[in-house]
Amino acid sequence: MTVTERDITEDLIRELLREQFPDLADRPLKLGALGWDNQVWRLGDDLAVRVPWATDSADGLLLKEYAWLPALAPHLPLRIPVPQRLGEPSARFPRPWLVTTWVPGEPADRAPATRAVAAADTLASFLTALHRPAPDGAPTGRDRGGRLADAAEKFARGLDSAVERGLIQNPDAVRAVWEDAAAAPEWTGPGLWLHGDLHPANVLTTDGTFSGVIDFGDLFAGDPACDLAAAWVLLPDGAADHFHEAYRPRPDAATLRRARGWAVLGALGGIHIGDAGVHGRPGGKATWGPPAHAALRRLTATIRP
Repeated sequence: MTVTERDITEDLIRELLREQFPDLADRPLKLGALGWDNQVWRLGDDLAVRVPWATDSADGLLLKEYAWLPALAPHLPLRIPVPQRLGEPSARFPRPWLVTTWVPGEPADRAPATRAVAAADTLASFLTALHRPAPDGAPTGRDRGGRLADAAEKFARGLDSAVERGLIQNPDAVRAVWEDAAAAPEWTGPGLWLHGDLHPANVLTTDGTFSGVIDFGDLFAGDPACDLAAAWVLLPDGAADHFHEAYRPRPDAATLRRARGWAVLGALGGIHIGDAGVHGRPGGKATWGPPAHAALRRLTATIRP
């Protein structure tokens, strides 16, 4: 089930804490963020409450994080929200919810990385640590991380819509990047742990470089190209090559081609969300537009003959 924004209030969160975790109920509480699936409420200095609200799938995403993140977090060089307690459905709120650690920093859609080398090294270190073979029973991706060609219809719809709205000036260049990526050899290695949703609002910065990664609801095992797309989406101009040299094992040409395709898909999505935010349409976030346009510019500027 879904609930509306008005259904979740500070009083409700406080009541849930008193009911299930009374030792936390008197901590300062304030709204931190409204995500696609969850609301995040900061709880004191070091904790947060994540409550599903906008989608039916949010419950499963939170339960996934609760099951897998505590084991992954100690091996990662950046801070991530580590689940501490699982709130059970109750008469007050009929869905599961989480108490997690709070990750400080500013989302990169509002405070982009500016220290190119440091940011590239940090991102490479994080993904090198994360991209390990996942165990049997690891979750699979919802709509990403598999065969890039399976997303061809999604790409075509996104590009056509962006062109109709006047958001893209050179669709042929965008299409060329996509077609090259979709034609690349597929991933034949083991399914690796992937974040799966490394857009700028899910990566935090401090002092010009990356300091944390949030929202692991799309965590799954698959092709690392899906996450390696972040080099074009998150890093400043000119930093992608340094990232590729720092990431281990260094990605082969086919993986980089697929990564460019995932980056194009992500950039198209960000451009639409940004445009919706500028014009006040539902689901829009104006801060997503600039990094998405920058990513598409970087990708089309490096088309290989």
